[in-house]
Amino acid sequence: MRGGSRPLPVAMPPSASLAVLAALAALLAAGGASGQTLCPLGCQCDDDTLVVTCDSANLDVVPITLNPSIQRLGMRGNRVRTVDAAFQFYGELQYVNLAHNQLVSIPNKVFEAQSKLLELHLDHNKISDVENKTFHGLVRLTVLSLRGNFLMELRPGQFGALGRLEELNLGQNRITAIDGRAFEGLASLKVLYLDDNQLRHVPTAALRPLAKLAELHVGLNSFSALPDDVLQGLAALSVLDMFGAGLTNVSEAALRGVPGLRVLNLADNKLAAVPTAALSRLARLEELTLGQNLFPVLHAGAFQGLTNLRKLDVSTASFLETVEKGAFRDNVNLERLVLEGNKLLTALTDGALAGLPKLRHLSLRDNQLSHLSEDMVSWRELSTAELAGNPLHCGCGLRWLPELLRRWKKAPTLCASPLPLRAQPLDDLDAERLGCARQLDSRQQALIAIVCGVCVVVFALVALLLFKCRHRIQDALKGYRWNKRSISRKEQEYHKTFSDPEDYMNTLHKPIPVTEL
Repeated sequence: MRGGSRPLPVAMPPSASLAVLAALAALLAAGGASGQTLCPLGCQCDDDTLVVTCDSANLDVVPITLNPSIQRLGMRGNRVRTVDAAFQFYGELQYVNLAHNQLVSIPNKVFEAQSKLLELHLDHNKISDVENKTFHGLVRLTVLSLRGNFLMELRPGQFGALGRLEELNLGQNRITAIDGRAFEGLASLKVLYLDDNQLRHVPTAALRPLAKLAELHVGLNSFSALPDDVLQGLAALSVLDMFGAGLTNVSEAALRGVPGLRVLNLADNKLAAVPTAALSRLARLEELTLGQNLFPVLHAGAFQGLTNLRKLDVSTASFLETVEKGAFRDNVNLERLVLEGNKLLTALTDGALAGLPKLRHLSLRDNQLSHLSEDMVSWRELSTAELAGNPLHCGCGLRWLPELLRRWKKAPTLCASPLPLRAQPLDDLDAERLGCARQLDSRQQALIAIVCGVCVVVFALVALLLFKCRHRIQDALKGYRWNKRSISRKEQEYHKTFSDPEDYMNTLHKPIPVTEL
């Protein structure tokens, strides 16, 4: 039966005897066979899919009037205070969600009839304690969430009945102590959340039996350091989340026990430097998040040995001022680099982003960068780049950028200066508005460079030739000058002889000597 049928006139109190409940369940089961089950007001009941959803329906008990064959029951956001014997009528359940109710405790063996249950969500209640017998009967359970409750400690064998459990969420509780045998029996566990508790150290002894553990979330605790071999035995670990764990130091051998780690989050800690020595052991690491720490510099070789790194995020590092040349020199497979929200980062050292042939996604937004050089990175090889939120000076040196910004189609990148261009989107500006007298494309620039280069070569060759032949040239010049002087003397004599007519006539009338006769 579907929809919101009228609720059962007489509500069964949680304290009713099991005999009465059993009798009533038998009647309802008989009616259910002929489609006469009742769907409480505020619920959605589908007898075809065998799904019942009673989210925020103002219920204070688990209904016992539902189809006994239901497989999924959702009751988020109600006022249920206890899980009573009503569950014994629903032996086909595979999924139960009682998150955001007012559960204080879970009676022992209350799920004894749920041998087919795969997921049980008890998030955000007021549960302060559970025992091994609490989960008796849940032989197929793979997901258990107790997130957001009031658990304070984990005792030996507390989850030992859940041999097939693969995901256990104990985050956002008040756990201060974990016994070394707390996770005994969880041989199949792959995902464990212990984040947002009050742990002062990583529970190494308790974690050691979890040989198949692939994800560990232990952030938002009160650790101060990671000692050597703190994760020893977790050879299958692939994801480690230590966001906000209070770390001030990571020892060189702290990550020695997790050589297969692929994703690591060390953001929002108190690290004064990148833990290069510890990270260099993680040859398979693909994603690293390291923002919100205290280091002022990303030194050359800061990520040494991380040759398989695909994504690196260093965001909101309040003290980061400098990214040195060669900081990413070992990260030749890096595809995504996020350096955003670093309010003291005013410039990137020349060559800081060099040597990243596979980089396709770059975010430099919300820093304090005023200049970007065209050779800072292979801009045209990028699929996306985010530059908004920087106080860019929009001059002719950025004439290459508007075209790329239009191609990337990201948030508008606004100019901060000069004054006439303030708050103008850079992608709307052409070369003339950027102060360029003439816009030259790359081919023109290359042609000009070639012509200039040829001129320089020719000039150099001519100079070299003149230098080698300088003696011959000097001799030739001397000979030319001597001949010129000789000719000049003869011309002067000739000119003297014939230039004065009176002397010439005197010569003609001069008496001939007698001897010549």
